[in-house]
Amino acid sequence: MELQDKSAIVTGAGSGVGRASALRFAAEGARVLCADVRADSAKETVAAIESAGGTAYAVAADVSREDSVEAMVAVAVEHFGRLDIIYNNVGIPTPRLGAQLCDHTWADFQKLVSVNIGGIFLGSKYAVAQFKSQGDGGVILNTGSVAGLVSWGGPVYGATKSAVHQLTKAVAIECAPFGIRANAICPAGMPYTGFMAAGGLPPAADIEQVAASVGQQHPLGRPITAEDCAAAAVYLVSDRAANVTGVLLPIDGGYVAK
Repeated sequence: MELQDKSAIVTGAGSGVGRASALRFAAEGARVLCADVRADSAKETVAAIESAGGTAYAVAADVSREDSVEAMVAVAVEHFGRLDIIYNNVGIPTPRLGAQLCDHTWADFQKLVSVNIGGIFLGSKYAVAQFKSQGDGGVILNTGSVAGLVSWGGPVYGATKSAVHQLTKAVAIECAPFGIRANAICPAGMPYTGFMAAGGLPPAADIEQVAASVGQQHPLGRPITAEDCAAAAVYLVSDRAANVTGVLLPIDGGYVAK
């Protein structure tokens, strides 16, 4: 029970890494606010948590809107009494798989920035304000990407994830005197989560064939799963990582070490 009696927010909790992490957080004893732009998906995650004996609450939230994020943090405090952890997980991929720089429209750029960077900024801002008001620290975890560490995944998407990484490190240093930690996980290709499909992977593609192809890019030979990310997330938000901050942890089977 690594997170016993902790209160946590997980954004994008309706599917993929967000859902896997919300389930793990609850299994480790946390009370979890499951936030997602799709309210029904968040409620499905809550139902799964509650059926396993955990405590959770669903809220619809658009991380690219300040009023929505501010309200999300307020709901967590209202229902659970405080906030200990925020996992800013929401991100969107390059809108068209394989899109190069000149293939992106200005609208593509603005959407990627507003969600991938804006969501991290807003989540961190309002969580830090709440942590400071409580006066006893807190934990921020962000979802970055190997695309922010090396040139992979498209120029604009990679640039947004690099910004996530820099913001994570800056918050870690600025907020260290208040006992607030900030880290990020940096996953590689995750074919089972649907994230690649959102970027244009043909719906009829054989997922196992795609997963095998993605896995071959990693020295360990396996694709990254949502559960891989959730396991790392639990460690980074737990007290076992009490002296770990400003870390960008690749979940990539050794990809960036090549």
